Amino acid sequence: MLKLVWLIPVFPLLGFLINFILGRKLRLGERAISWIGCGSVLLSLALTIGAFFEYASNYAPAHEDKPYITTEAGGFPHSFTWMPGGLAHQTEGQNAGTLANFNITWSYQIDQLSLVMMFIVTFVGFWIHVFATGYMHGDKGFYRFFAYLNLFMFMMLLLVMGSNFMVMFIGWEGVGLCSYLLIGYYFDREEAADASKKAFVVNRIGDFGFALAVMGVFATFGTLEFSQLSTDIAAQNYEVEGLWQFGIMSWLALGLFIGATGKSAQIPLYIWLPDAMAGPTPVSALIHAATMVTAGVFMLARTNFIFQRSVTMMMIVALIGCLTAFVAATIGITQTDIKKVLAYSTVSQLGYMFLGAGVGAFIAAIFHVFTHAFFKALLFLGSGSVIHGLHHEQEMPRMGGLKKYMPATYKTMMIGWLAICGIIPFAGFWSKDEILWKTFSAHIFGGEKVLWFIGLATAGMTAFYMTRLMALTFWGEERFRKKNLQYPDREGGGLEEHGGHASHGESHDAEPKESPSSMTVPLWVLAGGSAVAGLIGIPHLLPLFDHWLEPVIAKVSTAEAEHAGISGLEIGLMVLSVAVAAGGIWLGRLFYVHRTELAQVWTERLRPLYKLSFNKWYWDYLLDVKGVEAGKAVNNALWKVDAKVVDGGVNGSGWLTRFSAKVSDWWDKGIDFAVNATGWITYAGSVIFRTFQTGFWQNYALLFAMGLFGILLIYLYPTIAASIKALFSAITGN
Repeated sequence: MLKLVWLIPVFPLLGFLINFILGRKLRLGERAISWIGCGSVLLSLALTIGAFFEYASNYAPAHEDKPYITTEAGGFPHSFTWMPGGLAHQTEGQNAGTLANFNITWSYQIDQLSLVMMFIVTFVGFWIHVFATGYMHGDKGFYRFFAYLNLFMFMMLLLVMGSNFMVMFIGWEGVGLCSYLLIGYYFDREEAADASKKAFVVNRIGDFGFALAVMGVFATFGTLEFSQLSTDIAAQNYEVEGLWQFGIMSWLALGLFIGATGKSAQIPLYIWLPDAMAGPTPVSALIHAATMVTAGVFMLARTNFIFQRSVTMMMIVALIGCLTAFVAATIGITQTDIKKVLAYSTVSQLGYMFLGAGVGAFIAAIFHVFTHAFFKALLFLGSGSVIHGLHHEQEMPRMGGLKKYMPATYKTMMIGWLAICGIIPFAGFWSKDEILWKTFSAHIFGGEKVLWFIGLATAGMTAFYMTRLMALTFWGEERFRKKNLQYPDREGGGLEEHGGHASHGESHDAEPKESPSSMTVPLWVLAGGSAVAGLIGIPHLLPLFDHWLEPVIAKVSTAEAEHAGISGLEIGLMVLSVAVAAGGIWLGRLFYVHRTELAQVWTERLRPLYKLSFNKWYWDYLLDVKGVEAGKAVNNALWKVDAKVVDGGVNGSGWLTRFSAKVSDWWDKGIDFAVNATGWITYAGSVIFRTFQTGFWQNYALLFAMGLFGILLIYLYPTIAASIKALFSAITGN
């Protein structure tokens, strides 16, 4: 089965080509498009499961857990030379000055880490595709939507399967393109168009750092193959760069981290992800919850052998992750759009993953990627079911009491809610608690316990705002028939004046209804994963996930500390974590179910903090408004410099050249006139003189006589004139 892994990304690519090229031309029906779109992903899932079992049972034991590279199977279609770049100089590192062969192969690497990600992408992606068949039913762009979904699957699989940085980079940029296409799927809506452009631009900022890091990797090590890099760095004994030391490994890690920050929505580049909710809900579940946004975490784990050699960058990763988790959680408390709440929840959970990677717990970070894919996809699809059942209403203040109308959606979202809150034994508890424990017990850069405390507080806030989501959506009074709603934690005014949808001033005429089985079956499947997926990573008792990923994590001094067995402290912190989550749930139910007036009371008491949260810490305002305005001002200033100084100099030089040319032209014409006039005069004179200078004496005698006559005429002119006058007078008698 390993020899067929090259087909795993090919099937979604074929699905994209068929649906995109032939879907409209042949007028394929929704059923045919669904079979093509879902079937291609199902085939990839089947091959992934087969590759997993063959690698785990046969290949890994026989090859000491080394990765399987498709180049082992021969040439095309398994692999082929993609970029035969020839020899290039290494300019950095221990081998600076030597030549390296820039020969990039298109190949795939199958190991423990890639198999985990491949399973997440294909399994969760398949059920999201199934859900989309019901959610997008009747949409005029049905073929286009599934074509884009399949293209995304192809790009995401390239990202996680690539054996080198270049193949990963194609997938990396490809999912950015697909994100743009899917967020802006409703391109006739200004909100979606703006959100897609914002996602594309913000991701390009991160990608710039990633591209620089890739260049730096080749300049330092002379290869871009992951397996060779991990071996070479260990063999060349690159020292760990201590705190505040910033050598070559730190610079490489910084570039990679910038790329991960953009893709996985960390401070300050997280602002694109909440706006991405403008796309259809299956897009939110697939790209912005389960797969694409975790690409940055995957990249950190894939390149952990670089990060672990920079204590400074490990600290930065942990700090940014912790702050992102905390800030996003505080923002999620006050949002009213159900998808926006889940979006900020995603940002917060991604922060947990970065926190785990920063303290050396790369396995725990990927474990949280694994469990998060189930419960966050479930919650997003559940929100999509609610939106579908409420006829595209997304504001939670216009919901309430839906559990009796949508029982399947309610029950499945209950499981996802308990999982994300961190309630034992649901999946989210095991991965989140492992990150918190590893943070508490780490000793890499100092200050880990402060980060643990912030992470613990964030867990409590997560439980609170997710309970708020459940209460406003499923519990309490039915508000979807009411007009002029007053929101429980807003000061004055109805819902309309707080920026809701166009329908917010009106009540719904139709009753809420449960979604069809094409949408509820994926919910039940993902709910099952949210309930039991964490059981494969129970620390000390059933650490199957840890053992599975151990071979891909480098053994460096900055790695997480090993613990022989469970301790009383670990159990105590586990109990504390559950207690904090339970406290958040209790507060949420108190504020939004039992004593709803408390929400307004505490909103008034904490007005400055509430405004800070509701306005998203003004980060969007600073970046989207002030940042953009400052950027425009700088661009305008640069334009003026370019127009007035640079272009002015060029234009002035051109004008001076043209003026000099005209003066030169005038002077040249004057010279030509003088020369031509001299020639003409000479020619005219020659004509005259040739007339007189004939060489015949008769002519000369005639000229002599004519000259003499002329002289006499001039001399005798007065006498002749007087005589003529007198004669004229005599004749006339005057």
